[in-house]
Amino acid sequence: MRILSRLSILLIVTASFASFLPPSSSVLCPEVARADGTLNFGEDGQSGNSGRSGNAGRSGADQVVFADGSSVSFELSGGDGEDGEDGRDGRDAYCHRQPRDEDRSLYAASGGRGGRGGNGGEGGNGGNLTVYYSKLSDLKSIFVRAEGGIGGLGGRGGYGGEGCQCDRHNWERKTCKGTPGSPDYKCKTRHYHCTDGQDGQNGSRGQDGQRGALGKLTLIQGRTPLLEEKPTLTAPLARLGDRPISLSKNRWEVRTGAVALLASGSIVEDQYREFAGRIEREFQLVWNETQSIAGFSDPATLTLNESGQVKIDFPEDLWVDGSLTQQNPLTTLTIAHVIHKSDVTRLAVADFAQSDKNLTLTIVDLGGRADVLNTQFQIKYRTKSGDRFSNFSNYETRYQGTLPTEVVSRSYNRYTLALGKLPIDTEYLGRGSEVEIELVATRTLADRSATQKIDWQGKIR
Repeated sequence: MRILSRLSILLIVTASFASFLPPSSSVLCPEVARADGTLNFGEDGQSGNSGRSGNAGRSGADQVVFADGSSVSFELSGGDGEDGEDGRDGRDAYCHRQPRDEDRSLYAASGGRGGRGGNGGEGGNGGNLTVYYSKLSDLKSIFVRAEGGIGGLGGRGGYGGEGCQCDRHNWERKTCKGTPGSPDYKCKTRHYHCTDGQDGQNGSRGQDGQRGALGKLTLIQGRTPLLEEKPTLTAPLARLGDRPISLSKNRWEVRTGAVALLASGSIVEDQYREFAGRIEREFQLVWNETQSIAGFSDPATLTLNESGQVKIDFPEDLWVDGSLTQQNPLTTLTIAHVIHKSDVTRLAVADFAQSDKNLTLTIVDLGGRADVLNTQFQIKYRTKSGDRFSNFSNYETRYQGTLPTEVVSRSYNRYTLALGKLPIDTEYLGRGSEVEIELVATRTLADRSATQKIDWQGKIR
């Protein structure tokens, strides 16, 4: 009896302690209802991690040598790229026991995807060789190997995990309503199925790294090192007017046959370049704009090209009217006008005055550059039609087109548009007329152009 009592106490304590333990997936079977009424059972396997890509190979060192006929050799080959790591295998699905006699179809869990293999590292480029020489035949004493490194192999993809299989693929359930033996007693048999889980897809193989490029040969006749180049300069426009600016560029000719010039067995790219002279030019800015150059901090870029010409580029929002002259070695840019694009489209209605043949619309240029901009106006003049007491009155167009030059006058930064001189019936120019105006101004400086639309409504006073 004592033994039985102790056993009973042990069972009670164990059961009580187990009630505080968190549920484990190995004990409970998670079942997830789908939106279509079917049921998932089991746990999908986790996808495998992708493999790490291999590091690129180091590039070969660049080398400079003065050829004097002495035998010399250089190993300038690039290093090989590392192989990519293999992707990890996907996990098998965790298969719980298939639920029995379910009144819905089932889907078993699927295996995880295999991880993608890492890409192979790129091979390093071969180093470049620069040779100063007096006699071209002295290059035959120089041996160089400047191969590109081999690209690393891509890693293999991981295998996909296995999906779960159904123990029972088809079953049926019979349901009845009503009382057996009575007329209202009806039974229906429904058929259900279980779909096996899919095996996870295998991961894709990583890409192989490409082989590095061959090193290149550069030839310079003579023993004097080349001077530093300064082919471009970007600076605020205000700084370009201080003093002449020097630009320089080395000129090169591209040829083929590098391998034949060097010692037998040399490995370099067969196309090489040879120094063909130096271009030196000066740039001078002449400022004829009425506004101070100090107010323009916009960057401008000077570029000396292969033909020895200096080109200057301004930002898109800076409009420049000037002329460029080149008399080697000096290039001169004479600037007549400079305007920020934001100041081009700052027109506004200042006044709508008088009536009949004297009706005018005054436009003011808040940007203050009406004196240098070519401005053309297009107008759509509309007045309200119908009964003035009606809620359904509409505006009708009375004139539409480009304003002739004879109806547009300018005084400093004010434009006066003599609308009364347009071919519009005086009925629509008189006092009390409700007017709607759509004005489009096209403003131009040199090869730059912009448009601004102005809408205005009001009544002729």
